[in-house]
Amino acid sequence: MAANYYYRPAAAVPVPPRQIANVRDDYERWYTETSPNNRMSLSLRSRIHSEISWALERLCRLAYNEQFALSAYPGLIDGLFEWPEWYVTQGYKQIQPTGADLLFAPPREFVSQHRYALESLFIMRNAALNEQNSRELAGHSHTLPLICKALENLNYEKDQNQEVLLHIIDIFQVLAPNLVINASVPDSSNPIVPLKHIVALSKNRSLIISAFTALNSVLSNPSNASHLSRATDSLDAAIRYMPLFVDKPLLEVSLEHIYIHIAHPAAARAFLLNPKLRSVLKVLCTLVLTEQQNLEEKVTIDITGRMHSVSATNLASRDYELTKEELDTILEKAEPQRCYDWMRQMLVPKPEGEMTQVDIWTMYKDTFTPYQEKQPLLGASEVIKNIAMVYPTAQAMVLPGQVQRFVVRGIDRRKNTSENDRFKCQWDANACSAAPLASPSELAEHLFEHLSNVQPSANKYHCAWATCSQTADSPQRLRSHALTHIPSSQPPQRHPSQSETITLSGTDPYYAVNTPTARAIPPPPKTTIVYEKPTLDPPSYCLTALLITRILFRVAFADVEAAPKADDDHFGFPGVVEEDPDAPDHEVQETDVEGSRKGRKAFANIRNMLENIRIRDDALMNWVGEMLDAVSADI
Repeated sequence: MAANYYYRPAAAVPVPPRQIANVRDDYERWYTETSPNNRMSLSLRSRIHSEISWALERLCRLAYNEQFALSAYPGLIDGLFEWPEWYVTQGYKQIQPTGADLLFAPPREFVSQHRYALESLFIMRNAALNEQNSRELAGHSHTLPLICKALENLNYEKDQNQEVLLHIIDIFQVLAPNLVINASVPDSSNPIVPLKHIVALSKNRSLIISAFTALNSVLSNPSNASHLSRATDSLDAAIRYMPLFVDKPLLEVSLEHIYIHIAHPAAARAFLLNPKLRSVLKVLCTLVLTEQQNLEEKVTIDITGRMHSVSATNLASRDYELTKEELDTILEKAEPQRCYDWMRQMLVPKPEGEMTQVDIWTMYKDTFTPYQEKQPLLGASEVIKNIAMVYPTAQAMVLPGQVQRFVVRGIDRRKNTSENDRFKCQWDANACSAAPLASPSELAEHLFEHLSNVQPSANKYHCAWATCSQTADSPQRLRSHALTHIPSSQPPQRHPSQSETITLSGTDPYYAVNTPTARAIPPPPKTTIVYEKPTLDPPSYCLTALLITRILFRVAFADVEAAPKADDDHFGFPGVVEEDPDAPDHEVQETDVEGSRKGRKAFANIRNMLENIRIRDDALMNWVGEMLDAVSADI
């Protein structure tokens, strides 16, 4: 029998996947290897157009990568400088005169070389956004000479030069913050001079903004403060561009340029003599007010006071008095029933009514004191308690205050209303005891009885109606006059626009017919306070505008309050160059006095605009308040 042999199957050995080379453009190892024989570096200096175009095309894409480092490719920076240097020294001369390029096309060789220069500058400009590359360019020996030559030789008005200048100025912004320019440097080697010409005269917006940014970076260095006097043209240009509120990038660089100038005390004092000072302050305030509209919300507060309405045709009313029959009926009853019946006759329930406990007790005492021999009076506390027995809704209470008031709320004095009081005789200065009559004719007949008894005084007949002081020559004329006092049987017709109700304040419970002028003035039907409240902080350029206004104010009102110095308790003005404490004090010149006078006058003209500025930050609002206080006091 054959033996069976069993073998363990061989284990499968994993085979690692084969790496596939990345052959995409810009990732080939032999293109990006960091060695002196790097193909891109060699191609840039090969003078072969196809190779140069190939290298620049790939470098334009590589420069967009944040990991791209110029120092990783030896000789690459030198190759990138070759074509821009050619253009700013020789190539720009081949540009045809103005208008000739419209008739004749430029040579192909020049077009290619011009494109190489633009692409090289574009690569360096994008690479400079990386901090490591910016240090490489700042330390390279060709960078600053290239910038100075370009600014000196290239005409910014020609279209072929504008893009070149734009890239070169962007590269210059990398050097500007740390660049110190000696005061003895001639204008031909000073980049500030051509830059100020660009911002003052150029019509290219992008070029103006880039030049302003470069100027601001250079002049913000305190070591370059001596060059501010050379930048007066750029200051005028910044003032000219400042009203362009819709162009925020241009507005920001213009405001920053003005701020850099006036941040220096000497330049700020000189600016007060600028004939455009008043216009500048108005534009600054207008900018803050314009942006303020987008940062506010409307707040409405209702402050309508308490009020109620009553009928305009209110009937005359008097406190009700017991008749003799009613009093006799009540006196026959014993207490406390007598008190109950008296309250039902003299008081009425009224939810909003209120009477003092002293008044109620006084009424009770005055009514029954003459009859206390027949039946003694109840005590004051018992009388007040009986009110709740007659009117359960009434409630005795004590109202707090400086003087406590003991009242009963929920009741009121009964009123005796009569429509015929308007026909009451008022002869003998309202002393006539006759009851009110029913009609005008009855009142006239009653009045004739008084007239028949009138005796002349010094041949004059005097009218005795109420407060009338009229006199007549004869009884007939007195009679004709007296009839004018008799009211009509119909009330006067109300105008269609007149309301049927009268509004009273919450403190007037009744319509005072007899003395209407004694009523408190009622509040308006609807009283609201509407105001704008800032909800967000203003944008940065508005804060720059406010800071410029603040600095000019402190210089103009220097004798009102000295500007703060940086010490343990003060931080001074942010961005303002502090004077050396060991330096001699500034000698006041006549120009300083004149500048202060003009500055105060200019701030007086914008007082109304300052009053309308509202900022959420309290510290900034304190700035505005301080300026308003000083301006108001100066006026």
